[in-house]
Amino acid sequence: MRRSPSSYGSSFSFGPGPLSTALKAIIGANVVVFLAQAFVPLEYTLGLVPMLVVRKLWLWQLGTYMFLHGGLSHILFNMLALWMFGTELERVWGSRYFVKFYFVTGIGAGVLTVLFSLLPFVPARQLYGSDIIGASGAIYGLLLAYALYFPDRPIYMYLLFPIPAKIFVLIFGAIAFYASLSGAGGGVANATHLGGLLVAYLYLKAPRSNLLGEVRYQYLRWKLNRTRKKFDVYSGGRSDDWNRRIH
Repeated sequence: MRRSPSSYGSSFSFGPGPLSTALKAIIGANVVVFLAQAFVPLEYTLGLVPMLVVRKLWLWQLGTYMFLHGGLSHILFNMLALWMFGTELERVWGSRYFVKFYFVTGIGAGVLTVLFSLLPFVPARQLYGSDIIGASGAIYGLLLAYALYFPDRPIYMYLLFPIPAKIFVLIFGAIAFYASLSGAGGGVANATHLGGLLVAYLYLKAPRSNLLGEVRYQYLRWKLNRTRKKFDVYSGGRSDDWNRRIH
């Protein structure tokens, strides 16, 4: 619920507006998969099991886990949050960027969850063999973006207490951080929530041109190092590396 100012006073309205075509497609896909779960056990194959991603390279799970949910309340609240926060962000960004952001944060949260599960801590090791499902990683990413674009916009926590969006995100981020390290959370993959927040922040705040350039540079260095091992040549590098010679 949010408060909408107008020139004739103020009024309260539930929701940010009608569903766009992109939101209908994402929500529809989630609903279809949720209904399919009632007849076909999809969790092991399509859910995110870090152990299977690492050992068997079931990389598709990094994307498919976002469309599975553990119950009616799980999908209901996730899709409600997607509508509430996603609608206004899509108006600002456009549908193409919005859909890209949604999947980047969801998949990125999955990747960070797998990496977290490899750490030598008890909560992390417990996550290694767990089956993680739900769109919450992407939803937390949208929540972070919403707080960056509308920091003072009130969000009604539990539909009762109005809290500025920036404070709302800090509270939920702190809860996810504490729960992911302590192992609390009652089966909720809080590391995935935290991963969604982190990926969203980096995606929106980091200079993507420099970031992508750095990724390309490191990839090229890796390829050159492999060539060096094969043919005994020096690896490439920046500025001061140009005087190196090939043997």
